[in-house]
Amino acid sequence: MEEQSPLQETPGTPVNQVIPSNPPSNYLIGAILCTIFCCQVFGIISIIYAAQVNTKWEAGNFDGARQASKNALLWIWLAVGSAVVIFVTAISFGIGMAVLSNVFHW
Repeated sequence: MEEQSPLQETPGTPVNQVIPSNPPSNYLIGAILCTIFCCQVFGIISIIYAAQVNTKWEAGNFDGARQASKNALLWIWLAVGSAVVIFVTAISFGIGMAVLSNVFHW
């Protein structure tokens, strides 16, 4: 069996493949900030996807890099949304308890 050098064309590779010049954003800074300030679980998932973007791009998996970028952004927004929901719920319970404590004189 003959080994192929990295420069040889493989049977499934198009001859004139267009290589995009700029990789998609990896959103790594946003993912780290979401992990610290919003939701750790969703932020960590976002960091994992953000870390995959450049690796997939350099390997030539351009569609995979774009999808990882979209997934990183999705998980950032989920982290921010969950943080907002938790914050609003906590404030609502705090206000509710303050009102109830004045009504029932606990």
